[in-house]
Amino acid sequence: MNIDEIQNLCKRLPGVTEDIKWGNDLCFSVGKKMFLVAGLEQSPVTASFKVTDEQFEEMLAKRGFKPAPYMAKHKWIYLDDINLLNKQEWAFYINQSYDLVKQKLSKKLQQQLNTKN
Repeated sequence: MNIDEIQNLCKRLPGVTEDIKWGNDLCFSVGKKMFLVAGLEQSPVTASFKVTDEQFEEMLAKRGFKPAPYMAKHKWIYLDDINLLNKQEWAFYINQSYDLVKQKLSKKLQQQLNTKN
């Protein structure tokens, strides 16, 4: 996987915005809430995203996965190389992170996003 493929997977989701934060991190958001952050200046490229409570502990046991700085309490995982996941896994985790963040948005905003499908 490369950052362009991850970017394409994110941008297919309804209401996704993309911007650069903190000078060099590519951030994908829904309803102004981030669901994936990629560290573009790291080599290899890194990423952080939200997972379920159950997955959080499981993923920490795997090589290359750590609690995301500042966001671990919200069950965000830091991946030290985006190539550790294949395209199918990325599609799953991007969709799931998007859905987990979207569920925290107001009902009105969720409904607006649902009508954009």
